[in-house]
Amino acid sequence: MCTLASTLPSENQLVVDLLATLRSEKFSLRAWIRFLGRSWEMSCRTAHDNPTLKRSWMRVLLFISLLAIALLLACAVFEGLPVALHLLPGLLFCVVWQQSDLFWHLGLNRWSQLGGTGKLFPVIGTANICTQLRGLGACFLFGRLIGGVTTPTGVALLIFLGGIVTDILDGQIARRTCTQSKLGQITDSEADFCLYLALTIILMQHGVLPLWLGIVMLLRFLIPFLAALASYFLFAHPVRFGSTIWGKYAGLAQSLYFFVLLVPTQLAFIANWLNPPLLLATLALLIAAPVAQIVVNLKALRA
Repeated sequence: MCTLASTLPSENQLVVDLLATLRSEKFSLRAWIRFLGRSWEMSCRTAHDNPTLKRSWMRVLLFISLLAIALLLACAVFEGLPVALHLLPGLLFCVVWQQSDLFWHLGLNRWSQLGGTGKLFPVIGTANICTQLRGLGACFLFGRLIGGVTTPTGVALLIFLGGIVTDILDGQIARRTCTQSKLGQITDSEADFCLYLALTIILMQHGVLPLWLGIVMLLRFLIPFLAALASYFLFAHPVRFGSTIWGKYAGLAQSLYFFVLLVPTQLAFIANWLNPPLLLATLALLIAAPVAQIVVNLKALRA
């Protein structure tokens, strides 16, 4: 197996060269096919050169697949076989996409405290598995949306609470086990975006979240994400896509607001009382969070 010193710089240079070729060919279809093909080859090489990490990914794939099957069976039992059959195509697509994305980014399973240039961790790790569980919840909700299946508020609330628990656990576990990684940062952001996107659409379907407010909430994730994509593909220089104190407050406020909207009808009187102040606080923080992220990146570029 090659040493870290010989593999990592060459991999980074290859990525830069691929991005430069993509830009020089004006993002043509042929350039995209070449870019995606070479990127997939890099992922396969990483898996081949790190068999322990590959086996760990396969175990995660099996675990998530079994949980997805359990969710389908639960739907068939409690909601009927037609509902499960409508759910199946969307859930299958989302789970395949999720696990393919995890495989694609195995090379980023490095200690983030060294700028993502540390040695590869030999396993996916418990923290990343927690993130994958949150992603599975998002896959389940998207599967229902794609299949045209109405999601009861109680089901959405359970998945939302599970998402909060795993969001807390993955960060705590990563810090305590010293397994913070670029892979974890990316999959955590993707899982949060997909879960909140699905919940936002469901709440708008139920008529409890206005369209304009849903768009504002989604912009909290879209603005940093689009900025990172533009910097990566246009300049081959990824921006800092981490968390800020304002982003954490915005996430907390948004979570509390979603919880208020999803509470059972028995607690509606409390929700009605908390709704206006939480809405104002959430809106203010959702505006401040992307602004703070932009400021952080501008400072990093000038440094």
